[in-house]
Amino acid sequence: MDALNQVGKYGLLLYKAFRSLLEVRSYKSNLLSELIKIGYESVPIVLLTGVFTGAVMTLQTAYQLEIAFIPRSVIGAITSESILIELAAVITSLVLAGKVGARIATELGTMRVSEQIDALESMGFNSVSFLVLPRVTAGLVMFPILYIVASVSGVLGGLIAGMVSGALPAAEFMQGAREFFYPWDVSFGLLKAFVFGFVITSVSCFKGYYAGGGAEGVGTGTTQATVLSCIYVLLADFALAAIVL
Repeated sequence: MDALNQVGKYGLLLYKAFRSLLEVRSYKSNLLSELIKIGYESVPIVLLTGVFTGAVMTLQTAYQLEIAFIPRSVIGAITSESILIELAAVITSLVLAGKVGARIATELGTMRVSEQIDALESMGFNSVSFLVLPRVTAGLVMFPILYIVASVSGVLGGLIAGMVSGALPAAEFMQGAREFFYPWDVSFGLLKAFVFGFVITSVSCFKGYYAGGGAEGVGTGTTQATVLSCIYVLLADFALAAIVL
């Protein structure tokens, strides 16, 4: 019963947020700020995650394919395709669930327990439009862009790891990557990033907006937002693979 109540409150919060989509004046200032926080400020950690994911993928694939009759260019093909269709979107989103999701839940939770949200409502502000809508919209816009950053850095990380370790030259890595490149993999990765961005930002907003119980409640809400975001990202990944592929 409590689960149904939570689902209902979550759906109602999103309905109120997107119902106010035309009230641009109420959220445009926060939207720009969230685009910077979610997008620009996440680039370093996304780059780092992408590079090391691609590097490890190349070294492990080279180790598993140490058989003479398999061309080494296959390593580049497996690394690049794995990054484009799965790793760039999923691993980046799991990392951002901790960074972006925790920040959103903490910010809104603190505003809730310090009665700032109540003060906004008493002054006539639509708090859902002012606080929730810009964060969810920024997630929908920036996560696909961060997916592209993770994909490019992941392929480059794999290429550099192959060269440095001596597993395969750059020319053979790129030959394999080009031969097995399918534009659909990129489209599917962008779709995943779009869905994951919505899941992480909306769940974090929900947990923060309805936080209660002082500082302890904010901490609990932040933890729940991070854990639930990770679980729902994995469930969404499975659902998309089952439905789309």
